Amino acid sequence: MTQTVDRIEATGSPQARVDAWLSRFESALAARDVEAAAALFAVDSYWRDLVAFTWTIKTVEGRDEVAGMLGDCLDRIDPSGFRTTETPTEADGVTEAWLEFETATGRAKGHLRLKDEGAWTLLTSLRELKGFEERRNDQRPKGVEHGVVRGRKSWAEKREEEQTRLGYEQQPYVVVIGGGQGGIALGARLRQLDVPTLVLERNQRAGDSWRKRYKNLCLHDPVWYDHLPYLPFPDNWPVFAPKDKIADWLEMYTRLMEVPYWTSTEVTSASWDEEKQQWLVTVIREGEELVLTPRHVVFATGMSGKPNLPSFPGMDDFEGDQHHSSQHPGPDSYAGKKAVVVGSNNSAHDICAALWEHGADVTMVQRSSTHVVKSDSLMDLGLGDLYSERAVRSGVTTDKADMIFASIPYRIMPQFQIPVYDAIRERDKDFYARLEAAGFQHDWGDDGSGLFLKYLRRGSGYYIDVGASELVADGKIKLAHGQVDHLTRDAVVLSDGTELEADVVVYATGYGSMNGWVADLVGQETADLVGKCWGLGSGTTKDPGPWEGEQRNMWKPTQQEGLWFHGGNLHQSRHYSLYLALQLKARYEGIPTPVYGLQEVHHKS
Repeated sequence: MTQTVDRIEATGSPQARVDAWLSRFESALAARDVEAAAALFAVDSYWRDLVAFTWTIKTVEGRDEVAGMLGDCLDRIDPSGFRTTETPTEADGVTEAWLEFETATGRAKGHLRLKDEGAWTLLTSLRELKGFEERRNDQRPKGVEHGVVRGRKSWAEKREEEQTRLGYEQQPYVVVIGGGQGGIALGARLRQLDVPTLVLERNQRAGDSWRKRYKNLCLHDPVWYDHLPYLPFPDNWPVFAPKDKIADWLEMYTRLMEVPYWTSTEVTSASWDEEKQQWLVTVIREGEELVLTPRHVVFATGMSGKPNLPSFPGMDDFEGDQHHSSQHPGPDSYAGKKAVVVGSNNSAHDICAALWEHGADVTMVQRSSTHVVKSDSLMDLGLGDLYSERAVRSGVTTDKADMIFASIPYRIMPQFQIPVYDAIRERDKDFYARLEAAGFQHDWGDDGSGLFLKYLRRGSGYYIDVGASELVADGKIKLAHGQVDHLTRDAVVLSDGTELEADVVVYATGYGSMNGWVADLVGQETADLVGKCWGLGSGTTKDPGPWEGEQRNMWKPTQQEGLWFHGGNLHQSRHYSLYLALQLKARYEGIPTPVYGLQEVHHKS
C-alpha cells in the first residue's frame, strides 16, 4: 500500500483538528474509499475494535491492515454520524477525543488519539443494538399493570413460573458453565437483553467459589476496579473486600438482577450436534440428570478454575497434609507445624503470611522469579488516575476508566506501563533492596512493564504485596529455591538435594488454561480445535508467539461454533461481558454477524 495523506493540520484547537479528521474519515467511509480512509492513519497505528466493525474483538495494525478490515466490513457495517462527545484535549503532541457513532445495526462509542501524521490509535466499541436496547432509564419496565385484571399473577408468581419452566419446558438459548463473578455478570447482561440463559454453578450457593477459599483471602484490586454491571458497590464498601463479603454480594446480586441461576448443578458432558446446530449439555442437578440443548455454551470457569496440581514422586508416601492452594482450608490447624508452600505468587504469599500469623514455621519454595509491587504504590501510581476516589472526583466514571484502559492497544501498552513501574521502582527502592538481600528472586517482567502486562500475557508471576513481603524480607518466611524433585514421608526434597521438613505442603502452583475444562467436558479434540486461552502471543515468558494482538479466545468467537470463553478479574468480567452479551443477543435475534479475522490457533494448551 503506497497511499499518502496530507499531514493533519497542527494549527487550530484540538476540537478543530479532531472535527477535520472525523469529517475526512466519514467522507471516505461513505464513499467506500478504503484507501483514503486508511491513509488517515499514521504509518504506525492501531485500530482496536470491540464488536462494532468486526463482530469480534480484534486489533488491526498499520494502514494495510486497516484497509483490509474496511474492505471486508464496510458495506455491511455502514458506519455514520461520527462526532465528539467531550471537548478534545491535547498533550505531548497527541490529541485525544471521545467519540460516538452508529452502524447499520447498533450504536457505538470510541476513542481517538491523533498525531500530526494521522490517527495513532482508534477504539471502536459496540454499546447497544438498534431495536434491542436494554430497558433502562426512560425505557425501564413499569413493574405493574394498572387496572383490573381477572386472574392477575404477581411478580413473584411470574418469576416462579419462569424458573420452573426454564431448562425443562423451555430450553435456554445460552448455557453459561460456571457461576462465579464472570458467569453472574454475563448472566445479568443477558437477562437485561432478554436472551434465555441458564448459569450453572456446581456449588450450593452463589458466591461459594469465593466463600470456600482460604479464610484470610481478600481482593488485591481496589473497590473502584471491581464493580459489577448495573449495581456498583456502595460508597462505604471496603477498598479491599474480604472474600466472604464478596461472596455475599454476588449472592445478593444474583437475586436482585434476576439472573437465571442453578446451584448444585454439575455439568458432566457436552457435545455439539452439527445437524441440529445445538449443544447437548448433560447435567446433574440436585441428583437428577437432565440434558439441556442450548445454541451456545459459554465456559465461565474462570482464570483460576482448573488447578495445576503437580505430580511429584513420593506424594503418595508423604504422611502429612498436602493440597493445592485452591483447597487450602486456612491456617488454624497448623500452629506449631512445619509448612512448605510451593510457589511464590499471590496465593503463595497470602497463605504463607496467614500460616506465619498462626504460629507455623513457614518455608516458601521459589521456583522462578516473581514480580512484586507494593499495594499502596500500585493503587497510587498504577491505578490512581483511573480507579480511585481521586479518579471519581475528576469525573472518571467506571465506564470511562474501562474505555480508557481498553483504548490502549496491547502492542504499545508496554510504553505506557514501563514508566509507571520505573516510578514504582524508584519510590520503593529500599523495599526492593531488602527483599532481594533476603534472597528473593525479583523481576519486573521481561521488558520491565510490570504487573498488568504479566497478567495479560500469562496470568501469573506476580504478587501484590499486602504484607507478606515484609515477612520474607525479615526472614520470618524462609526461602528455598529450585524445583521439587520428590517427597519423602516427612519432607520436600529439591533438585539440589535440599530437604525441607514438612507437616503440610501447599501447592500454590497456579491454574491451567480454560480449554482444559473443554477437554474434560467436551473432549480433547474440541479443546485442541479452539486452542489455548489467554495470552497475547508476545513471545515473553509463558506467552509464546506469534503475536495475536488480543487475548486468545476470550469474549469472542472461537474455532468451535457456539463455544465461547468468559473470564478474568472483576474488571474484565464487568467490561467484556457487555461485548460477549451483544454478540450472543445479535445471534439470538437473527442479526447477521459475519466475523472478520477469526482467531487462528497456534497453541493447544
